[in-house]
Amino acid sequence: MAHNKPSNTGSGQVFENPLLERLTKTHISLPLTVFSIVSSGLMFWGFREGYLTVVNSIVMFIAGLLTFTLIEYIMHRFVFHLVPKTPKQEKFAYKVHGVHHDFPKDKDRLAMPVPLSLLLSTGFFFLFKFMMGTLVFAFLPGFLIGYAAYLGVHYMVHAFQPPKNMFKVLWVHHAKHHYKEPERAFGVSSPFWDQIFRTMPKK
Repeated sequence: MAHNKPSNTGSGQVFENPLLERLTKTHISLPLTVFSIVSSGLMFWGFREGYLTVVNSIVMFIAGLLTFTLIEYIMHRFVFHLVPKTPKQEKFAYKVHGVHHDFPKDKDRLAMPVPLSLLLSTGFFFLFKFMMGTLVFAFLPGFLIGYAAYLGVHYMVHAFQPPKNMFKVLWVHHAKHHYKEPERAFGVSSPFWDQIFRTMPKK
């Protein structure tokens, strides 16, 4: 996907309709709060109904967390950076990710709108429940907390200056993706899968 030169000010337009345009903007605190509550509620229900034990909940929570990091990488690399071949694909690419690359400092477009992410989460719930039964009550919370962690890191990278702690590695990694090598460094919450699939930025 081709990108214009990033602008560190302003905000791109996704829809002409003002209501739809407003719905594309999300304050970062909203999804972090919603998915923390949803994850806690699922775990609580799983323990209450006897679906979970301490051991299987820890194992499945970590499995969900790690699975999210892989999904994050795959989506970012193969969907968000899909090379458009038609005008419709080009519009789709811009709406889902191109606008973010053009205006990376737009704090209101660093998270998916909550209604859409909740809809996707519901779909994942039924998919994972079909695959693993009641263990979904620990796996999906891990998956959703992985998403929340991704949002937190993504917001930190775009909203603040490089921190003087361990998060600086993630800040630099994602900054290279935006400003130097958009076809590398697809991992946001972790560079692990970039290491595995050899898409680390050039040194």
